[in-house]
Amino acid sequence: MTRKPPPPDGLVIVDKPSGFTSHDVVAKMRGIAGTRRVGHAGTLDPMATGVLVLGVERATKLLGHLALTEKEYLGTVRLGQDTVTDDAEGEITSSTDASRVTREGLDAGIAALTGAIMQVPSKVSAIKIDGVRSYKRAREGEEFEIPARPVTVSSFTLHDVRDAVAEDGTPVLDLVVSVVCSSGTYIRALARDLGAGLGVGGHLTALRRTRVGPYRLDGARTLDQLQQELTVMPVAEAAAAAFPRWDVDGRRARLLLNGVRLEMPEEYAGRGSVAVFGPEGTFLALVEEQKGKAKSLAVFG
Repeated sequence: MTRKPPPPDGLVIVDKPSGFTSHDVVAKMRGIAGTRRVGHAGTLDPMATGVLVLGVERATKLLGHLALTEKEYLGTVRLGQDTVTDDAEGEITSSTDASRVTREGLDAGIAALTGAIMQVPSKVSAIKIDGVRSYKRAREGEEFEIPARPVTVSSFTLHDVRDAVAEDGTPVLDLVVSVVCSSGTYIRALARDLGAGLGVGGHLTALRRTRVGPYRLDGARTLDQLQQELTVMPVAEAAAAAFPRWDVDGRRARLLLNGVRLEMPEEYAGRGSVAVFGPEGTFLALVEEQKGKAKSLAVFG
């Protein structure tokens, strides 16, 4: 009797197809990897494509920490139309001639949405309002408000402006943009707010995530490719790529794994999650500095 090979242990960087939810991709990966222990680091809307980071087996313990890292997107914003969902999947609620919007106006509008800003997420987002998902409340026709929250847009770059005509005959502008932003930033909310600021409305018509933390599109694989050959980044390699690295000797490695809070070098203060490696490059744990000592977040050794 042949024994089933053990499931892989590490990160899988997927190039998500359009039309799939993040949960659809997780379900597919469970079948490919032969384990139910699969999760994802931060959702990607069904319309969007690009980098979705999955964890298999022990790597699922990294995901909550990876979800907090910076993300990068390439998208298309249509000015001149608002939609219910702030993207192309929703019903159009208003149309306004956008042909008179100037480049100066665009630059000023984008500048106003760059840096540390307060953003109101889309009503069809997964944000919880009093314990209930916002999209569920919206689907049931509820009237409700989502409070604004702080996000950081490190870079909001306009690459191209294209004149177009919408299906209802409205002159619109299609903007090709790239955005680098903090976790929790909604690109469709940026599209909506840019259009609102210019007085013509706006929504997102295409979105591709090109980076999550250190993981880029050129290292991602489609589901079809992964079905043919499952490419897994080992947990140690994934941690070394994503977090500051702290190497400890054998004695300190044993103390750490026995629950002792080690003194941390000052260089790691305020740097968030830190990956601890023992002798011979063994990945031991994720820790964070707390009052000069290492507080364990997840143990791997």
